[in-house]
Amino acid sequence: MFTGIVEELGEVTAVEDLGDAARFRLRGPVVTEGARHGDSIAVNGVCLTVVEHTGDEFTADVMAETLKRSSLGALAVGSRVNLERPTAVGARLGGHIVQGHVDGAGTVLERTPSEHWEIVKISLPGELARYVVEKGSITVDGISLTVVEAGPDFLTVSLIPTTLALTTLGHKQPGDPVNLEVDVVAKYVERLLGDRVRPVGGDTGEAGR
Repeated sequence: MFTGIVEELGEVTAVEDLGDAARFRLRGPVVTEGARHGDSIAVNGVCLTVVEHTGDEFTADVMAETLKRSSLGALAVGSRVNLERPTAVGARLGGHIVQGHVDGAGTVLERTPSEHWEIVKISLPGELARYVVEKGSITVDGISLTVVEAGPDFLTVSLIPTTLALTTLGHKQPGDPVNLEVDVVAKYVERLLGDRVRPVGGDTGEAGR
């Protein structure tokens, strides 16, 4: 489990096409400290498994399904990525419960700067809209954020200077893809209530699985 508090801004140093998968090599001095084969590290909000670890770099394999459902397929050598190690049992939950299981990808639509913060508008896949509420939690590229406005096909978040300086959202421009993970509590509530809840638009299926 992760909390959406990014530990460092890492960098993709190599990408290998494996046909039905891809192998990434990433640099991150903080998250690789004490890393071992089989450990988990969240890369832009996607939980990946460490295959190899050398110095301040690690490699991770990403299967085709993950490349398709997330923005990892758009990464190239030199791309900056948000990195976070799993939270330790008993540690403070600084953000919210983040699984590292991306529900879908959105796109940065616009940025509105202010004196002390910046509002970022992001497209939201229709099947995920029912899980997003104003003042609720959303994970964007692995960052735990509070939703400012929740529209039918978009959401907005307010970014403080620290988030702008230390995460990928400080560099993302309109048109750039981002990974989205909705609050897992909302999905469990929907499942438990079953037929007593009718999702927006009348869709009774389970989206985002």
